[in-house]
Amino acid sequence: MKKYTYSAKNSDNQGKWCIIDANGAVLGRLATLVATRLRGKHNPLFTPHTDMGDHVIVINADKIVLTGRKMDQKNYYRHSGYIGGLKTINAKKLMEKKPEDIVRFAVKGMLPKNPLGRKIFKKLKVYKGDHHPHEAQQPEVITL
Repeated sequence: MKKYTYSAKNSDNQGKWCIIDANGAVLGRLATLVATRLRGKHNPLFTPHTDMGDHVIVINADKIVLTGRKMDQKNYYRHSGYIGGLKTINAKKLMEKKPEDIVRFAVKGMLPKNPLGRKIFKKLKVYKGDHHPHEAQQPEVITL
């Protein structure tokens, strides 16, 4: 009898939906939980080259907490592609403008930088308030 390690396939993924409330959560700890769920590392069938993760809904993104002085000192950068086109915004202004992006940037940095990581990132849904349009998927609530 030959023994081998089982390698999961995409068809083995259940594709569950889970919802995480970010009210009062520290950004980094929230992002690690979300990235672990998206990647599928909580699953005993985890295989690095396949998508074994869940769909994750994050609500109350406008109520996350940044520790220390990060709200004033942390900067987010983007570039227009033109010479001198570097744009900078700090976390406080981004929180007022688009609080969902702070969570997205933190989670995206924790995912693989390859086609699989981009596919996994599309399964993240972030909302500013506590309402979301995914009730039909019957998401299970995950607590921090």
